[in-house]
Amino acid sequence: MLYLGDQHIRTIGLHWGELVDSIETAVRIMDSGDYAQPIKPYLRYRNPANRIIAMPAYIGGSIQAAGIKWIASFPGNIDAGLPRAHSVTLLNNADTGIPYAMLGTPLPSAARTAAVSGLLIRHYLKEQDAERRFKLGIIGFGPVGRLHYDMCSQLFGERLEEVHVYDIRGCELDSPELAGVDGALRRRTKLASSWQQLYSECDLIITCTVSNKRYIDSPPAAGGLLLDVSLRDYTASALSSITAIIVDDWEEVCRENTDIELLHLERGLSKAQTSSLTDVVCRGALAKFAASEPVLFCPMGMAVFDMAIANYFVGRAKALGIGIQLN
Repeated sequence: MLYLGDQHIRTIGLHWGELVDSIETAVRIMDSGDYAQPIKPYLRYRNPANRIIAMPAYIGGSIQAAGIKWIASFPGNIDAGLPRAHSVTLLNNADTGIPYAMLGTPLPSAARTAAVSGLLIRHYLKEQDAERRFKLGIIGFGPVGRLHYDMCSQLFGERLEEVHVYDIRGCELDSPELAGVDGALRRRTKLASSWQQLYSECDLIITCTVSNKRYIDSPPAAGGLLLDVSLRDYTASALSSITAIIVDDWEEVCRENTDIELLHLERGLSKAQTSSLTDVVCRGALAKFAASEPVLFCPMGMAVFDMAIANYFVGRAKALGIGIQLN
């Protein structure tokens, strides 16, 4: 069995175009039906804010991987100076079931999240005027927020007029993991004084917080894109006028107190009123919305994507001779 730890992943590097391509491949395989993904269970004990989640999946097609990600999310860790999330992913041979790789996956897990956002942005921009420029706003600048900044810099920097970032704990733009951010974009990056200032000035907004209560209570600007990565930032009134709603998987995301479940319970939102990420990628679902209509994307996080990303890193590691062989 091959083991890849954090340093191995960092040696391989985060090649965002390839990571987004891996997610797009997985989406197209899902659309063909060659996958399996049971609803993930949540293990809770003592403090209900904490959870450890089992994420098993099989993805076929050109990937052919089965496995499971076991991810712990303890929001209070941040106040103790510890990372919020810790995870490990195990891959099994799809034909024999034999385990062949284990990854320490805090970084691949967060990179998967950013790559899914990158895929949605990629297809969103295809439907926009090529001359249109955006003001990107990132609320929450922890590990996931910084990876989104890095990803957007590498893939969409020429479409970004400005970037505004805000974190209640402060933002560090000189973090080593942001060394690859284009210097010109870094000069166009501003520290917002509040989420309200950022929200009012930006039209591509990504929430990457661990907030324990909903705080965004204003509707978005016309023609904006909201990537609701942290899933629990918006009040129902802020989202009630939005009709362009994209989810990765309705059954997964309409639970666990997400903003989608809130809209379902308080406003009657149904699966039929949303589009899926497969609809966007495989059937151009974003084309049916007017340019002035705000778009909301709520990704719960899909295990098939974790298997695809883990398989990608294992392939890169084998090609580069990286990793520890366990006997």
